Amino acid sequence: MTTNSLRSRYEELKAQINFHNYRYHVLDAPVISDAEFDRLLNELKRIEAEHPDWVTPDSPTQRAGAKPADRFEKVRHPAPILSLANAFGAEDARAWFERIRKIDDRVERAKFVVEPKIDGLSVVLHYRDGIFVQGATRGDGEVGEDITNNLRTVKAIPLKIPVNSEEFSVISKQLSVGSVPKTLVVRGEAFIPIKEFEELNRKLEEAGEKTYLNPRNTAAGSLRQLDPALTASRPITLLVYQIVHAEGGTVPTSQWEILQYLKSLGFPVTDVARRFDTLDEAIAYAETWDRRRDELPYEADGMVIKIDDLRLAAELGFVGKDPRGAIAFKFPAREVTTILKEIGVAVGRTGVLTPYAVLEPVEIGGVIVERATLHNFDYIAEKDIRVGDRVLVKRAGEVIPYVIGPVVEARTGKEKPYKPPQTCPACGQPVEHFEGEVAWYCVNAACPAQLIRNVEHFVSRGAMDIVGMGIKIVEKLIEAGKVKDVADLYTLTREDILEAVTKKDRKTEKQPPGKIADNLLASIEASKSRPLARLIAALGIRGVGEVSAADLASHFEDLDALSQASAEDLQQIEGIGPNIAEGIVDWFSRPANQKVLKKLKAAGVWARGGKSKEEGQKSDALAGLTFVITGTLPTWSRDEAKAFIESHGGKVTDSVSKKTSYLVLGENPGSKFEKAKALGVKIIGEEELRKLAGD
Repeated sequence: MTTNSLRSRYEELKAQINFHNYRYHVLDAPVISDAEFDRLLNELKRIEAEHPDWVTPDSPTQRAGAKPADRFEKVRHPAPILSLANAFGAEDARAWFERIRKIDDRVERAKFVVEPKIDGLSVVLHYRDGIFVQGATRGDGEVGEDITNNLRTVKAIPLKIPVNSEEFSVISKQLSVGSVPKTLVVRGEAFIPIKEFEELNRKLEEAGEKTYLNPRNTAAGSLRQLDPALTASRPITLLVYQIVHAEGGTVPTSQWEILQYLKSLGFPVTDVARRFDTLDEAIAYAETWDRRRDELPYEADGMVIKIDDLRLAAELGFVGKDPRGAIAFKFPAREVTTILKEIGVAVGRTGVLTPYAVLEPVEIGGVIVERATLHNFDYIAEKDIRVGDRVLVKRAGEVIPYVIGPVVEARTGKEKPYKPPQTCPACGQPVEHFEGEVAWYCVNAACPAQLIRNVEHFVSRGAMDIVGMGIKIVEKLIEAGKVKDVADLYTLTREDILEAVTKKDRKTEKQPPGKIADNLLASIEASKSRPLARLIAALGIRGVGEVSAADLASHFEDLDALSQASAEDLQQIEGIGPNIAEGIVDWFSRPANQKVLKKLKAAGVWARGGKSKEEGQKSDALAGLTFVITGTLPTWSRDEAKAFIESHGGKVTDSVSKKTSYLVLGENPGSKFEKAKALGVKIIGEEELRKLAGD
């Protein structure tokens, strides 16, 4: 091959590899296999080894491998890299609009673009003649740090633009702009996607290394350290949303068109952005993402509302350093720091001891939080969480707040390391920690904390459904010695209940004590007719939930028959593994539990099961089929859909697997929908389910 033809092949390889990097890392839609990509890259490396003087900054081989820097050089930005003023809710956003409307009444006719406010590190990318030549941090807005070599390792950043000249040609004609400006400076937000962050921490934990607290700090720290090889090992990506400066060409003057233009050049751009004719529409859209932010693949602390006309936005000027043409519509905070005052321990109904954090009160997502979960004692040890630490606390959606970890830099030396308790905080008996298990247990069956939780579970909706038996009444009945186990519920008198109701705080009660007692007695009596599956679930056998209880009820006539089954017999039932089987055998072998069963039988709480159709079953049309339900169905609640399936002989489980026959899909589904698609599970709606059952 001649030198000219080899040089042509070299340029062709660079273009191909950069294009395939764009398809893989930006579009997530590769058109060649990893093996084919590796062959192209290896061919490029061979040519560069023979002709090192040919190597240019846009070569894919230049993404990583630069020597660690001694320090970062300073970079002056061609225009200020500004932050935004905040709006905490719709009223703040409207107040912003009123302020800028008074300055320029053209605002009344303006359109608005809404984009996600990503919680990452702001970066500024410089291109000269289409080649990436420099990258910097935001710094103080005027001067940033040169992190070019680190940014080269981020494969979502195109080293040469446009990546696809045909696509750019189409968009540039539509937007009436010419060729790529000779100098182009763009701004984006670098971040680590949530899933990749969780996977990174999992790998670090397996390797026995220190894990990271959150994606934002990890991305920022990875880009602002001196060795590009370390940056390359982190799953950093970015989204670009602004043209800071352009020379030697024209660019759009509309923010909406800017996003299309940037995408045509090959930059990763958000697919969440929308343009609206009115501010009210823009606010309404921003508010939907407060509720849906967990659907985003990255951390976001709000949405940004921008005036679409960039000339008008620029003419509105600034307030201090905040441009008037945009506002950050902030979500309520879900991650804050506060002081860990002490570590408490709760005792669950199965005897598991669970630590929790007692916090200095702090607002998270509009809620005052004073307690947060610490998961388990191993978690406290691994994270080295100490009493007195300033800790990072997170609340995602409606989930219980949890402690992410300590802010080690804030330690004063007065913090105290924590050791798990040697005795149960509820009964004072020694606790046990079984080899190979994370949990610590109180094995005292008479532990009052367990009794309260056992009774609470027994009367719950998914078990015996004793309406009106709230935890406060349960606590008073146990405290008075009227209930020593769940079977004692069936020997309660009206006087017993009246006494408990009278003692509890009655400020919020709307009924007289006598009426409450009568209703509760009626509910206790009605619970005697619950099916065997409910009764098995109510017993609180470790590992046996509603689904397993239904499986057991279909194989055994009553609790006597179930109590005589061996672990080997139980494992023949689909869904019953060795651990659950052993747990069932162990539960029935305990004298205290046998005593409870005798009392239940004497009270008439002795449901029948077996392989015959359960009472209320309409047909066997769905027999042998397993269903999972996700999302909000048009006319049914989740419980109603489950009851319908079971009434036609079908089975409902909580998780999608290869054994799932159908996923019943409603609006706003969760991760089960994606898993079902990945596994090839058949997906149907409510109407199709009715037809399947012949209804």
